[in-house]
Amino acid sequence: MVAEDFLHKQFPPYVAKKGEEYMNPNQLVHFRNILESLKGELAGDIERTVQTMQDEATVFADPNDRASQESDIALELRNRDRERKLIKKVDESIARIDAGEYGYCDSCGVEIGLKRLEARPTATLCIDCKELEERREKQMAK
Repeated sequence: MVAEDFLHKQFPPYVAKKGEEYMNPNQLVHFRNILESLKGELAGDIERTVQTMQDEATVFADPNDRASQESDIALELRNRDRERKLIKKVDESIARIDAGEYGYCDSCGVEIGLKRLEARPTATLCIDCKELEERREKQMAK
């Protein structure tokens, strides 16, 4: 995702000092900054898409051109819907920081881990619980 690439360039990974308490105020500020920046970037993308779609709204006489435009618009709207859902997850993560629950697995309560949160700041499950969830989903799909 482009927004996540932007974040990794803007925010170097948090390096915990030896003996540093997990989810201390410095870590929480770091992840809040990442989440708020991600939210701002996503909101900007959505705004730019709306503006571009309004500017490029053209009625083509050729059915092929019209179909191509509609296909492009549908793809863009799907992407923006994904980003809208991600903004919701970002808001939920910020609320978890405020509630003192950020960084801990929703399922088992263990630490999610700094590296996992750096890769996916909206993570709510530790890697073990996430893998178990994915295996269950895979089995249900069969």
